[in-house]
Amino acid sequence: MPASPPPPAAGVLCLDVGSTWTKGALIAPDGELLGTAQHATTPPEVLTGIAAVTSALGAPPGAEVLACSSAGGGLRLAVVGQERLVSAEAGYRVALSAGAKVVHVSAGAVESLRPLRADRPDVVLLVGGTDGGDESVLLHNARRLAENRISVPIVLAGNAHARAKALGLLSDRTVVATDNVLPDVGELNPGPARQAIRAAFLQHVIGGKGLSRGKRFRSLVRTVTPDAVLVGVSRLAHLLATDDDPGAVLVVDVGGATTDVYSAVSTVEETGATVALPADRRTVEGDIGMRWSAPGIVTESRAEHLLPDDALLPAAKRRATDVDFIPSTPDESEVDTQLAALAATIAVRRHLRLVDNRLGPRGAGLLVLSGGVFRHATPASLAQVEESLRADPVLRPILRTARITVDRDYVLAPAGLLTEAGHPEAANRLLGGLSQAWTTSR
Repeated sequence: MPASPPPPAAGVLCLDVGSTWTKGALIAPDGELLGTAQHATTPPEVLTGIAAVTSALGAPPGAEVLACSSAGGGLRLAVVGQERLVSAEAGYRVALSAGAKVVHVSAGAVESLRPLRADRPDVVLLVGGTDGGDESVLLHNARRLAENRISVPIVLAGNAHARAKALGLLSDRTVVATDNVLPDVGELNPGPARQAIRAAFLQHVIGGKGLSRGKRFRSLVRTVTPDAVLVGVSRLAHLLATDDDPGAVLVVDVGGATTDVYSAVSTVEETGATVALPADRRTVEGDIGMRWSAPGIVTESRAEHLLPDDALLPAAKRRATDVDFIPSTPDESEVDTQLAALAATIAVRRHLRLVDNRLGPRGAGLLVLSGGVFRHATPASLAQVEESLRADPVLRPILRTARITVDRDYVLAPAGLLTEAGHPEAANRLLGGLSQAWTTSR
């Protein structure tokens, strides 16, 4: 197998254009982190913020530029399936692994598409039936989507035997057809649908977010930000694996609108350490976040019996109303710390339930906290978050031997971009700080 080409002599500029901030990392050809910078994202022309970050980093003209994006709310996806516990659930898991925020799930023969329209998806994932099985529900839903002139791209990933008929019904819509997510009972095939969703996002969605007037931004973006992070987490797990101790990594990224959780476990085989990363190892909690979704943290904390009352609700509502809110007093910073700890706890609990806690008997070796609330936190605040996470009765067994660290330089997304661009050794060097933090604590 030919060696991967090294990064260009001028290095690589990795960009993450988010809804709130545009972050950049300038990386040397050998993977050394030369600098980081961020600037407020600048719609309707995000290139302005990108230019500011590029200038702040002093990126040379010859640097390779790799970008990911979750701006404009990221990728909002609706899943239309056949049976909620089978096809729709399979589609839901595929969507989560594709860097998407699932905003709508419906199952069965859909009559009204008003709820789907109200949830404003960017892409519809249409699934249903095993290959050679029932075709009626899939074709009914395809007909309804066509009749209602759903304008967003549709990824068709249902019964392969009904694909031609479904495409005929959707002939005047933008459709990406791919393999069935559920080709047989109990057999989940998420890869092709995941790639199709990603392609639809890059080709049809990102240019329609009102983020930039030209085509340059679209040409820069390689993937959805959560997808880049997922690859970076996979790479980190690979670095942590040893002959007698497979690396198990858990990452919690608390953002303004969502809280994402990633997990990866390397397996050690005769040929060496390789990462086994099932597609359902990323979950997105769209109802909990530090600003837009702050009230959801309080609501869900009450439901999970993490809070005795709604005392935090007024502060959470203020943050949702003023999403640019920055704490200016110790009390306000304390509230942010509480909300962040609660968001992380809820998100990890949900993640473990969904993936059936596949971190192995030792639990996590490394828990990485990501997001601005953690990167800018004081040591005392981080100690409070760590104490809260370790004390949680659900998380205690998972974190009993885990090192908890912060992705202060935001290297996971750049590492993912480098890996997918064919620069794995540079990605390894970039992740060295996080992996070293784990190995020195064992």
